[in-house]
Amino acid sequence: MKPGFKGLALVAIALLLSSCGGGGTSSSQESFVSGNGSVTFISPEKRVDAPAMSGMTLSGTNYRFEVGKVAVVNVWASWCSPCRAEAPTLAALANKYSEVAFIGILTRDNPATAEAFQRRFALPYPTLIDDSLLIGFKGSLPANAIPSTVVIDKAGKVAARISGVVTVASLTELIERVSKE
Repeated sequence: MKPGFKGLALVAIALLLSSCGGGGTSSSQESFVSGNGSVTFISPEKRVDAPAMSGMTLSGTNYRFEVGKVAVVNVWASWCSPCRAEAPTLAALANKYSEVAFIGILTRDNPATAEAFQRRFALPYPTLIDDSLLIGFKGSLPANAIPSTVVIDKAGKVAARISGVVTVASLTELIERVSKE
């Protein structure tokens, strides 16, 4: 290999490898996996209990979800561009379906940055800042990507998950399907 070509090849490899990291150097982003929007629905007889949804919110209040109504739980981070893309959809659907509890779970993020995100997108629902809540979904439909959205039925069981960005159509269909049960 010619000396000049070898140097050029090393630069090209370095640029290629650095572009795979999602543009960030934070360790919170190193294991970022973006979902493809796939929807998983569980038939009622095969569902397992969702973890208790309670804890401190971004606004500094304590929140506790009470089983008895459908809930949409969205796992997000302010540095996640797909999360920014879906935020207006989640805000609109939370306002449309006032009988459904919308809950955010912040993961691998700075609360101050996340508060700015929540204000910017006018998210009308609480966001819990304890991402250890995600461990509770391990036996059902874990949040396998950021963003991930889980729908919990009225009995407090995990009914569905959208892995990746929600769309109005995908989340509306799940909310209505689970609400009619």
